[in-house]
Amino acid sequence: MAFDGKHFSQGMFEFAKYLNEKQPVLLAGVFLPTIEFTEQLYSFGGVTGPIYFPELNLEENQGVEKNIEQLKTLCQKQGIEYRVHDAPVQHIIDELKKETRYADLLIAGSELFYENPGEDTQRDYLENLLHKAECPVIIVPEKYAVPESVILAYDGSEDSVYAIKQFAYLLPELTSLKSILVYASTENNVPDMSYIEELAARHFSDITFFRLEANPEKYFDTWLTDNKNTILVAGAYARNFLSEFLKKSFINKTMLEHKLPIFIAHK
Repeated sequence: MAFDGKHFSQGMFEFAKYLNEKQPVLLAGVFLPTIEFTEQLYSFGGVTGPIYFPELNLEENQGVEKNIEQLKTLCQKQGIEYRVHDAPVQHIIDELKKETRYADLLIAGSELFYENPGEDTQRDYLENLLHKAECPVIIVPEKYAVPESVILAYDGSEDSVYAIKQFAYLLPELTSLKSILVYASTENNVPDMSYIEELAARHFSDITFFRLEANPEKYFDTWLTDNKNTILVAGAYARNFLSEFLKKSFINKTMLEHKLPIFIAHK
């Protein structure tokens, strides 16, 4: 789990607790610095980009220490095996990339993860994190219902199939929930439909297949609203239009408005 400075995400911990109840986990808490953004542009060898200078004060350090103690107390109370990773960090996304290289799954918060610099910067951080993560990521809001169903977003792309398989491999305890594989296509047929039916039916014991006939760019949110208490599985960086729609909107709309966890994986 990735914690941003003084923020402690109860939503993240509750999801980790939920997973541990299904199957014991080793939970690593990654505590990142709070950043004061003093963004400057630099140019070197024809390359221009931003530099971020972290500034930690005593109050912020105390806030991080308080969060570490809170995580330790909660883990001990719930019987969760844990580790704390709080080494000095120079580049936040690079640090998380390394963490995800040695993890099965990263849990991050959709509302508190670097919210202080503003919504646009928060969205950029989350998108950058999802793009560079070397393991699947579950993004969770602070308040949500325990999943009673699973929605698998499929568009025929490599990443959408990869995400479905990774979810089944990593969280087999959730594959017995009611599952809906939703697909959309501008054509009359969906790419490799018989293949994905064979694959999904082997892993999800209670699955139905639903074709979203309406334009997903306009009506996916409406359809999602009708499906309560669910977790969405998506390959966020595929090129098909359903995945492009998810990529562009899910951070500030699907997650924050629908208040549901989203499992995201890409190669």
